[in-house]
Amino acid sequence: MTGEAGARTNRPELVAAHGHDVKYAMHALRLGVQGVELLTTGRITLPVPEPDRTRLRAVRRGDVPLAEVLAEVTAVERRLADLRESAAVPPEPDRGWVDGWLHRSHEAYWASLA
Repeated sequence: MTGEAGARTNRPELVAAHGHDVKYAMHALRLGVQGVELLTTGRITLPVPEPDRTRLRAVRRGDVPLAEVLAEVTAVERRLADLRESAAVPPEPDRGWVDGWLHRSHEAYWASLA
């Protein structure tokens, strides 16, 4: 995220401007926020709802110091670890449902082209 030795960044201009890759930071936090939503509600809302959307945009603009972003990422990572152990989360995904959804989605797409 910071482009330091041993780390790789595709956006050195963001590291130069903000001291870290703000786009990477935003996505790291967004994935955590969406993971918590998925494990607590069973779905992911798109676009990301408020107040998280405003916070993520502030991170992306570089308005949030790196230390603060890292603390938030650490907190959401801890929350995800706790949720993973929850009895409400099934031990395995419903692969049959996912396969069926993918199949239906592909069929619908290809049918729409005809």
